[in-house]
Amino acid sequence: MRVTVMLWALTGAAGLALGAKDSCLECHSGLSGALQAPAVQMEHDVHARRGLGCTACHGGDPSSDDPQVSMSRARGFVAKPSRLAVPKLCARCHSDAALMHRFQPQPRVDQYAQYMTSIHGKRIASGDAAAAVCTDCHGTHGVRAVKDPLSPVHPLRLPETCGRCHADPKYMAKYGIPTNQLAEFRKSVHWEALEKRGDLSAPSCASCHGNHGATPPGVATVAAVCGTCHVVMQQLYDKSPHRPVFDAMGAAGCVVCHDHHAVFRSSPAMLSGPEAVCSRCHDATSAGGLAAAQMGSAIRRLNEALDRSRRILEDASRAGMEVSEAVMRTNDAAEALVKARVAVHAFDLKAVEQPVREGLAVAAETYQAGVDAMRERDRRRIGLGVSLIAILITMAGLWLTIRRLESKPQ
Repeated sequence: MRVTVMLWALTGAAGLALGAKDSCLECHSGLSGALQAPAVQMEHDVHARRGLGCTACHGGDPSSDDPQVSMSRARGFVAKPSRLAVPKLCARCHSDAALMHRFQPQPRVDQYAQYMTSIHGKRIASGDAAAAVCTDCHGTHGVRAVKDPLSPVHPLRLPETCGRCHADPKYMAKYGIPTNQLAEFRKSVHWEALEKRGDLSAPSCASCHGNHGATPPGVATVAAVCGTCHVVMQQLYDKSPHRPVFDAMGAAGCVVCHDHHAVFRSSPAMLSGPEAVCSRCHDATSAGGLAAAQMGSAIRRLNEALDRSRRILEDASRAGMEVSEAVMRTNDAAEALVKARVAVHAFDLKAVEQPVREGLAVAAETYQAGVDAMRERDRRRIGLGVSLIAILITMAGLWLTIRRLESKPQ
């Protein structure tokens, strides 16, 4: 049976490539509603654009108008593959390196192997037809390339695609897992970068959980994935006093402070104040609580100094003063601020204070440059005012002189 289906899949693909007859599309194009939809969707299908027709998945004989022939089971026709069979059906081509090489120079052919390691694949293997299969994420007849903005697995659309199942309480009820992941993710700094700034490199569901594997192979905990992007933070955390404590507790370090999905933008408020995450474990008067408060205070001082410097330089620039060098120097203070925020992950007060001191020195220097520029602006304005008064006095004197000369009798 498999050989028959594969034979008709390949001959069907070749026939389409040569412009041969396709009775499947001809028939369904003339129908309406749900029966017409597949033919309409195939117009944008990535498989169709590479010459693969209906028979590649459904089998049959597209060269015949006779339904008894075109939809003959003897020729491998399957009207609607069962959900449990979909992954293997897709893998029939996508796991064949030689076949895929015909369409892409460097095709991935490990999707099915990864999928079978995922919770989705394991549930399908156990007979749970409600688990996600290829078509749930990629679509059926209108499968678009991942880079296509209209593809359901495009980075900007992927959270909604995952949320179709994972944000549906009724659908997820039998699995007993939360359904607030999408809502939480929409509060995160990752979502802000992805949705508001259009940064397609920003993390989405698949970045942390994997796509076909639905948990990156070799990763014992999803929290470990944070370090694949935030490398320096991970290295500092690994050497920090928190690492052995959290490991002993069985807690995932990153998410203890930053949460799983609702990853908020880091700020000094996380270290001290009413929203401080440190206070969940450390009393305000304890060594840890005091260190957190000092780190937060240091970062606030640098942030405020940098903002003050930038404001006065902006005022000076709007006034027409040359402060471009000082503006460039503020980048050094901004870099020091980033270093201080990163150093927090070492949970070492000295590691935070060093870049703060460097940044404060630069901020003070650039602020003074702004003050000097504004003073120079004021001096120029005074000088201009005096010059205008002198010019007006001169003009008035000339006018009076002319009037006197004109009033003399001839």
